[in-house]
Amino acid sequence: MDSILVRGGAELHGRIPIAGAKNACLALMPATLLTEEPLTLTNAPRLSDISTMSLLLESLGADVQALEEGRRLALASHGLSSHRAEYEIVRRMRASILVLGPLLAREGHAIVSLPGGCAIGARPVDLHQMAMEALGAELELRDGYLHARAPRGLRGAEIEFPIVSVGATENALMAATLARGTTVIRNAAREPEIVDLAQCLRRMGAQIAGEGSETITVEGVDRLSGATHPVVVDRIELGTYMIAPAITGGRVECVGGSRALLASFCDKLEAAGITVEETPEGLATRRSGERVRAVHVVTEPYPGFPTDLQAQMMALLATADGVSILEERIFENRFMHAPELARMGADIEVHGGTATVRGVSRLRGAPVMATDLRASVSLVLAGLAAEGETRVARVYHLDRGYETVEEKLRACGARIERVRQT
Repeated sequence: MDSILVRGGAELHGRIPIAGAKNACLALMPATLLTEEPLTLTNAPRLSDISTMSLLLESLGADVQALEEGRRLALASHGLSSHRAEYEIVRRMRASILVLGPLLAREGHAIVSLPGGCAIGARPVDLHQMAMEALGAELELRDGYLHARAPRGLRGAEIEFPIVSVGATENALMAATLARGTTVIRNAAREPEIVDLAQCLRRMGAQIAGEGSETITVEGVDRLSGATHPVVVDRIELGTYMIAPAITGGRVECVGGSRALLASFCDKLEAAGITVEETPEGLATRRSGERVRAVHVVTEPYPGFPTDLQAQMMALLATADGVSILEERIFENRFMHAPELARMGADIEVHGGTATVRGVSRLRGAPVMATDLRASVSLVLAGLAAEGETRVARVYHLDRGYETVEEKLRACGARIERVRQT
């Protein structure tokens, strides 16, 4: 199993290109199931999760080709051979549940295993089920699989989510495009990935209004056509690399980034003493003082502070001047990186959904283990600032969401390498 070896202490200077968004691409790919015509996605990220979704779509009979070194995905679902998303594939990745809505909308039935993914807390599929039932589907959970049927097709409906859910909003949005009549999705997720999906579906002929707000309206159409769509920039990769020079010192420009994608995050960085500069090609960050200032962070649905940047922020605040508070309000089990950061000398106390971080002057390198995707990169960031050598194990988590992380950081002066297990 590969590991990442980091020798800390080097300032970072340079430019890092930001890839297409993993979470956006994973929602866009199942949209191919809605049409017999080709769907092409450009600016696709090269990640193991994308490979997993490709494998899942191929198991259903779709054709997926990765072109231009994986940057262009050519998808076609002119003839589906299966409606069953098997456990062996679905267990690897939570986003696999996103085939449910498209399969129901186009084919009238689907059998989808309950999904897996990072162990960061309960992420039930009840909101997905609620949305499909509102659209007229019949669902039953048997032997770990959701069995869904809509033999007379889906029909437009009012869907009001009790809590904001990105995945359930995406599933409802895709299913509603082919439902008869009007669908109104209330308390919808507002993330840029939702907007990106709606823009792609509109290119395919869907009639959608209100994406980016709490209410999305969809007028069902008889069929969707093919399209070509560029995947939006990955705001989580962007935020991660914005933190890198903040924790090490130096200045890094993230090419392709924009403040609009991460306004709340940028505000919090500036409160901590980090300079965020808009450039002609993206965003640049640098640390203004010797140490960052302590801040209070609360994770919230978009446009609030992203839960997917909480672990990285904790690594930064571990060396802040003062006491920081991080409140995790999205997932209940997302502080598993805290004990690993403590192995590096961080002073972190966790009580339920709140972590108290007392900044220390310096972290120390140590062998640590990644517990999930975002935790893994937080340990890499901490290693960049630590004295000595840090070895991050179980980096298969990292490869799910960051492409060539060691190469991008090394190009800016980081002393980092991948150690491959033979």
